[in-house]
Amino acid sequence: MASNRHLGRIVALQSLYEYEFRMKAGDPAVEIDIIIAKNISPYEKALGDVDFVKRITVGVISDQKDLDAHLQPLAPKWDLDAISAIDRNILRIGLFELLNTDVKIPPKVAINEAVELAKAFGSENSSKFVNGVLGAAYKALNPEEESESNAKQSKSESRSTAKDLPKK
Repeated sequence: MASNRHLGRIVALQSLYEYEFRMKAGDPAVEIDIIIAKNISPYEKALGDVDFVKRITVGVISDQKDLDAHLQPLAPKWDLDAISAIDRNILRIGLFELLNTDVKIPPKVAINEAVELAKAFGSENSSKFVNGVLGAAYKALNPEEESESNAKQSKSESRSTAKDLPKK
């Protein structure tokens, strides 16, 4: 059975949101493994790869300080605590997938999936915000690709400029 990673990301988001909410409320019984198991249970057959959900959820929680440290400069006008819990956790999931090569998610897929989560669960402008922040994160993590892209664009522009010059 093929896994449904989009559904897996939804379950991961739900689990991260619940975990964060319960932690902030001071719930002494909060355990991420129990939350994940409860949220996976109704979708286990459809998910297929439940380990994917666990890797993302546990990975985001264990790397949360580093993820937040990467995210804060990318959204300098927003304190991470001021961003909605849904958007904050979507950004964490997307950045986690961008940073972790063992998850083996192509960068464009990671960003697109985060944008789709934002469209489905965030506010009206969440998808644009998530796309902008994760796009900036990708560029910061891959500066060589940005310079290659700029070089190709410059080459293309110079060719079109040369064509447009009047012939003598």
